[in-house]
Amino acid sequence: MFPEITHDDVFRLETERMWLRWPRMADADAFLRLAGDPDVSSQTATIPHPYNISDGEQFVRRARAENESGQGLVLAMAFKRQPNDAIGVIGAHGSDFRGTAHLGYWLGREFWGQGLMTEAARVFVDLVFGVTSLGEIVSDALPGNLVSRRVQEKLGFASLGEFEIDAPARGGRVKVLRSRLTRGAAHTAFGAKRPKFTST
Repeated sequence: MFPEITHDDVFRLETERMWLRWPRMADADAFLRLAGDPDVSSQTATIPHPYNISDGEQFVRRARAENESGQGLVLAMAFKRQPNDAIGVIGAHGSDFRGTAHLGYWLGREFWGQGLMTEAARVFVDLVFGVTSLGEIVSDALPGNLVSRRVQEKLGFASLGEFEIDAPARGGRVKVLRSRLTRGAAHTAFGAKRPKFTST
């Protein structure tokens, strides 16, 4: 799904305030502290609670393997002034629907309310459409997660309605609100001010 440029761990994206880079085993402690917060994990279908250091390590191994294969792209978010300190994660994964990627993300609670996820997601979505031939991206949010839904709206995602998905970390299946961003809608939403991505 993703080209060779993203398959090496030197790959990273730049936003105004952050680097989006490959997750590292050294990030496991930060993931334990941030993703282990029930206010964060409870808003996802995949982050277990309680969250152990082994969960963070397994996540890093899976993410790196997915990046290396090109089947997805998972990046840790970090401030430019503290590039080694992960504050959240954003990723795109293969979907059951051909030509579609599934976007997921989370951010440590202490960093909420600063527009960081919108900033990261805008650049990340631009990358997905810029380096792949995918026609659309879908993203899910729990009905009560108004902040996540607002991020999607700011990027031009349109509602597809309510779906039920497997949520092993939540003990079964849960209802989510799914939205979709097509390549054409992204071009319209970003316009001439589409964010640029860089790699090193």
